Amino acid sequence: MSTHAKRERLLLADLLEAAGPDAPTLCEGWLTRDLAAHVVVRERRPDAAGGTVLAVLKNRLERVQAEYLAKPYEELIQLIRTGPPRMSPFGLKQIDEVANTVEFYVHAEDVRRAQPDWAPRELDSVFANTLWSRLEKGGRMMGRKSPVGLVLRRPDGQTAVAHRGTPVVTVTGEPGELLLFAFGRQAAAHVELDGDKDAIARLQEASLGI
Repeated sequence: MSTHAKRERLLLADLLEAAGPDAPTLCEGWLTRDLAAHVVVRERRPDAAGGTVLAVLKNRLERVQAEYLAKPYEELIQLIRTGPPRMSPFGLKQIDEVANTVEFYVHAEDVRRAQPDWAPRELDSVFANTLWSRLEKGGRMMGRKSPVGLVLRRPDGQTAVAHRGTPVVTVTGEPGELLLFAFGRQAAAHVELDGDKDAIARLQEASLGI
């Protein structure tokens, strides 16, 4: 049975392939080639991937990232499609699902929404609920840098507190849109914001995400 992570992986690979290596993305400073190399390094080079959060590994990450950037773009796409090596923890279905579902969804939208002709994607209810569950569990980590209180709200009224504080801004939208907002893609997320005008402005400019 296909998993959410596997489906999002293949979709991301298709989007990257269709866009070509020099297309813009929502990741500041990254073209599609940079994003593809990031995805591959994250899965295949754990000795360097930690450089995204550990300063001691930053130089190693930059060197390894440069090595993969030099590879043919088509090779990077194929490495994404085929997934991690057999001995990688990401090769385990359960870990792949937990670690990659949100990662691939967000990066797929990074490619899709940076294109001038992008269209909203309608998510099935099961996948939407999966993304909401991730927000409920990880929202506070994503929103820890928020300069104001942050509440995420689904149209049906379900809420998750991403950051405690005052004043409070409530962000309402579908789970996929809320996830993009919480991951720092505020400008690209289709959401409604309710709260103090200055607080909303501060939130929209904040560096959210893990």
